[in-house]
Amino acid sequence: MSFKTLDDLPDDLNGKRVLVRVDLNVPMQDGAVSDDTRLRAAVPTIAELSDRGAIVLLLSHFGRPKGQKRPDMSTALLVKPLSQLLGRSVRFIEDCQGPDAERAVSTMTQGSVAILENTRFHAGEEKNDLELAKAMAALGDYYVDDAFSTAHRAHASTEGITHYLPSFAGRAMETELKALERALGNPERPVAAVVGGAKVSTKLAVLGHLVGKVDHLIIGGGMANTFLAARGVNVGKSLCEHELTGEANGIFDAAEKAGCTIHLPYDVVVAKEFAPNPPSVRTCNVHEVAPDEMILDVGPVAVEALADVLKTCRTLVWNGPLGAFEMPPFDAATVALAKTAAALTKEGSLVSVAGGGDTVAALNHAGVAQDFTFVSTAGGAFLEWMEGRTLPGVAALEQQG
Repeated sequence: MSFKTLDDLPDDLNGKRVLVRVDLNVPMQDGAVSDDTRLRAAVPTIAELSDRGAIVLLLSHFGRPKGQKRPDMSTALLVKPLSQLLGRSVRFIEDCQGPDAERAVSTMTQGSVAILENTRFHAGEEKNDLELAKAMAALGDYYVDDAFSTAHRAHASTEGITHYLPSFAGRAMETELKALERALGNPERPVAAVVGGAKVSTKLAVLGHLVGKVDHLIIGGGMANTFLAARGVNVGKSLCEHELTGEANGIFDAAEKAGCTIHLPYDVVVAKEFAPNPPSVRTCNVHEVAPDEMILDVGPVAVEALADVLKTCRTLVWNGPLGAFEMPPFDAATVALAKTAAALTKEGSLVSVAGGGDTVAALNHAGVAQDFTFVSTAGGAFLEWMEGRTLPGVAALEQQG
């Protein structure tokens, strides 16, 4: 993987205009930012470019305005929270292209920072309209992409713009790409992958890709039930996509050919109702699930065996919880295995990379997110990377690398 970073920009950026694609699409509640993770991720690149004398122009989408100008989705709402995190003033510019934006940019001085208006106020953004990309590019001398979470979309501000400006990866993008390369691109072996979540249908492509890449594939969550059913296990009234058992068997066959071991739970935690701490909860062998019971977590014996698998591995990729982790006691397997992975990472024997919304929440719940080698906050982009798909935003940077 070859791409240029901020280190490849000229040392002297005084007065140079640098367009930086960040992801400021943060959740809001009552007019305030309720989770500033993405804003914080953008700070190192913005601060470094500003300190090097550049005029920093931030491009981002915010919500889904579908080409309409909507005050409730204006990036003006993000000026104050970003300014507070940066510890320096941030300007707002009322468009991301065109004469008005050009006039506003022309009045900026070296080291200053501005947020341009929502890129999606232009219908051409999501269509990767090259005229729009060209008009955005006209505002800058260089382009920096620091938003891996939008790299799976070929939009004007993520892919189109790279055709018109020298393009570089920002610090957050650089860190993410290097972590992903260590995890699946050129990993230390053996490699394990934990894939959980509710439905096989949403992760068929991921599983199909991983069996050819990893040595151990650990399947948890509701999707494990479909694989158990494919092996003739009666899963009671568990969440299960019985119509996909054929696809599950196809993945078993592919894994066997590739020399990948698939791990399914052999003891499970079951209950008669999907609720926190139900009275009917019990642990049993997978072959002992009653017709009126549902599997809601991996059992302790299986978790111990999985921990032993991780101890033999050098690299781990994790996406999705092992059970219904948002409800006790069905968080136990996810928490236990996450703690094992974190401990192995801290002692230096495991490179652990995790990603996806539920995964981040599960690792935070286990209190170990900070101990993993890298935790990606990207959702769709992380999943598409796990599927082995080319991400347009990354490919555009590699072409200039």
